[in-house]
Parts: sequence; C-alpha cells; structure tokens
Amino acid sequence: MYVTFLCRFALVAGGVCRLNLMIMTTNDKQRTEAQRYVAMNRKARFNYFITDTVEAGIVLAGTEVKMLRTGQASIQEAFATPKEGALYLVNAYIPEYNQAGKHLQHETRRARKLLLHKKQMQKLMGQVNRDGVTIVPLGIYFNKRGLAKVELGLAKGKHKSDKRDTIKKREFERDKARVMRERG
Repeated sequence: MYVTFLCRFALVAGGVCRLNLMIMTTNDKQRTEAQRYVAMNRKARFNYFITDTVEAGIVLAGTEVKMLRTGQASIQEAFATPKEGALYLVNAYIPEYNQAGKHLQHETRRARKLLLHKKQMQKLMGQVNRDGVTIVPLGIYFNKRGLAKVELGLAKGKHKSDKRDTIKKREFERDKARVMRERG
C-alpha cells in the first residue's frame, strides 16, 4: 500500500494560512487501473502467441503527444524492426494535430524510435533472429510520470486451427460464467 500526502493551504480571514492535510492511500490495483491505454492492439493476442512482454519508451514530437492524449492513435498494423542499431516502431498511425500550424505537423505513419536498454534490445533481437518471432506493439499508454510508453510483445504467428481453439476457449469461458451467474 502506498500513502500519498496532499497538502492544501487555505487562506483564512486576517491573512493567516491554515494547512489542510489529506491522506490518500492507493494499492497496486488502483495504480495499475490508472495506467490507461490510449491505443491497444486487440487483435495481437488473437493472431499471435505472445511469449514475452517488454515496456519501451518512444520518441515523439509534441503534436504526436497531444494526439495520443486524445486517444486517436492506431497500432493495429504496427510492428517493431531494427534499423541503424536501434529498434523502430513502424506503421503506427497518429493523426495530425489540427490546432498546430503546417510547419509543426508530424508525419502520420513515420518510423518512431523505441527506447530500450542495450541488454533488452540485444535479447529481443537475438530471439527475433534465432526463433523467427516478430515484435508487435500491444498498447501505448502514459505512465505515472506522464511519459508515453509502448508495451511490446514477442509474437509467434498462430495458424487457423489455433485461432479456432482460441475462439472455442473464449466461448466456453463465457458460457461457464453465464451459468455460474444464473446459479448464484
């Protein structure tokens, strides 16, 4: 459990300040719920087996951050690829920011550099080269400090039969939950 102290100063008659102290407690569940995704790749877990996930920073322009905060990005067709010794997010769509001038606009589908530790990047690239997996973005969110982060997953493609199995399992779980709800 984490404790947060919020201090608020109130001006009282006569120019004397009074301190109001409020204590807020948050647990890990509430903290993770605050981590809200601004873009998700919902089809990724259906189309791929996700073996490992990694959190990476992303280099963005100011107008891109403003559009991410409105939640209008799409990473459905995006993937990560190595280029010039770094990892880049390719084909992620962040629309133009209408309130900015023409010279301040960004390209909507440009390659965006991902920020990872060197060991993390070497581990990912080794698995991509050795195992034939791909790196797929699962979601973009803002962390507690307000920085944009990308959740990357090491993905191996599913066959059609694997996708059918996933659908059957999902429908079975849904039916089971419905029966349990009806029985009380």
